[in-house]
Amino acid sequence: MGQSYDAIDDALQQWLTEQRIFFVGTAPLSAAGHINCSPKGGDTLRVLGPRELAYLEGGGSGIETVAHLRENGRMVIMVCAFSGSPRIVRFHGKGSVVLPDDPGFGALLALFPPTVTVRSIIRLAVERIADSCGYGVPKMQFVEDRDDMKRYVVKASDKAMRDYFVRTNRESIDGLPGLAAAELEHVLIRRD
Repeated sequence: MGQSYDAIDDALQQWLTEQRIFFVGTAPLSAAGHINCSPKGGDTLRVLGPRELAYLEGGGSGIETVAHLRENGRMVIMVCAFSGSPRIVRFHGKGSVVLPDDPGFGALLALFPPTVTVRSIIRLAVERIADSCGYGVPKMQFVEDRDDMKRYVVKASDKAMRDYFVRTNRESIDGLPGLAAAELEHVLIRRD
């Protein structure tokens, strides 16, 4: 049977660090809009405080999360245990987008290991924490992190990468504003 938590305590934080994947859910205000659910992997999730999470968002082929958060801020992060005891924990709250040229971005970025692209850091002010059994989640074994993005970025020029981001990150699939061209100029691209 599921339970709710007042805060992210040490035990929950430890459990979070052991998980290899999490999912982010957002939605536009429009009932006709598309709900977004994005899987996130690697070492990209951090606990910032008893009721605050952040994750590193790399450059991508869509901008749904950013567009939805800028429109209404609603977000849920769901973490499932694919090994060990069955468990699912959902963190509901208000999300915000921290861009590379925003104050405080550098301090947040320092909490994460280097990655090939960084479009933003997403913060979640957690309003509700609840778990459920996870009996329906299969046991799976982690093999390795993918290196496809790194291989792609190494081959592409800065111009090709920026053109791609402008083409795919200016608006959501429902036409909500994503990132402006000037904001996309600040996406971090690393090849080392």
